[in-house]
Order: sequence, then structure tokens, then C-alpha cells
Amino acid sequence: MALLRQVRADFDGDTIRVYQAYPAAIADAALAAGRFVAPFSFTRMTWIKPSLRWLVHRSNWARKPGQERVLAVRVTRAGWEQALSRAVLTAPEPAIHGSAAAWSAVFEQADVHVQWDPERTLRGAALNQYSIQVGIGRALIRTYAEEWVVGLTDLTSTVHRMAALVRAGRHADAQRLLPPERPYPLPSPIARRIQADT
Repeated sequence: MALLRQVRADFDGDTIRVYQAYPAAIADAALAAGRFVAPFSFTRMTWIKPSLRWLVHRSNWARKPGQERVLAVRVTRAGWEQALSRAVLTAPEPAIHGSAAAWSAVFEQADVHVQWDPERTLRGAALNQYSIQVGIGRALIRTYAEEWVVGLTDLTSTVHRMAALVRAGRHADAQRLLPPERPYPLPSPIARRIQADT
């Protein structure tokens, strides 16, 4: 049976790599400091995505206004799993929440939101599998930025190079620039909470 909702990521024994797109002012300040600092907002939810394909689709290859810079963010696996253990799905799931009203009550209070969106090919076509994105809320945003994040890398030039290859029809060459994403081993209670297939 196909696994439709599987967390796939570039990870090692201690960290997982996620992706975010920002305007230049936020990206430059963060890269200079080695961590997120102002003008990064500590008062609004920030979304992280372990799929680079999904992020480049969402940011239109780092061409959308406000998403011109793509950062690879190394986060501790302990922090990543802590976030997921506190997450609530962005849509009600009867097996977990029972009623829509019960889901709404917990969703409004959630520190973390999880959303599953169709994964994309490099050409932008939707696949019959889903990619996770995780919204870190205000209650955890400083913990994310100051404790969980252990490294930042600017991937903008790689993303632009991939886009040029795709436009030239050199999809195999673009594919080779993607990081090696593989199934992430989620603890069973977390997988159930976020409705991930394992």
C-alpha cells in the first residue's frame, strides 16, 4: 500500500533539515548572526517544510515577493519531535478529534499546526502523496529560533540553478541538486497525532 502521508527529510542522528523562504532583510540578518534575529518576527507563526521540492513550488523558485531567499535550516531532532508532539492538524480528523467542534477548540489553543499538502514534481505537478509543513506558533517561536536551530545555509543560488535547468528541460540535472530525502522515523504516538503513514 502506498504511503500517502510520509515525512521525508534530509536528517542525521541529531538534526533534520527544513526549509524556509524569506525576504533578503530577514535572510541576511539571520545568516550574519548564525541564527534568527530581527527583523525575523517572534510574534507570528513561522512555517517550516522538510521538502525542498514543495518549498520551491511554494516560493515560485524564490521569485515570490517576500520569499526571494531560500534557507536550509538545521533543527535538532529533539526540537522537531517536540513540535510535532504538540501539533494539531489544520483540518479535523474524526479518529483523533471526534467532532469538528472539539477539533476547533484544540486548534485555537495549539502551539503548533500541521498541514499536509500535495507533494510536487520539479515541474510543479501535484503528486499522489503529501508533504508536511509545520507551523511553529508564538508560544514556541523563541525556542525554535534560539534553541532548536543549530545551523543556517543560503540555498538561493542552488534554487535558481535548479529553476534554470528545469526551464531548459534538463530535469534529471535539476533533480541531482535536490538533497537526499528519506523517510523520517517518527515515534508512533507522534505519527498518529499528525496522521502520518509509517
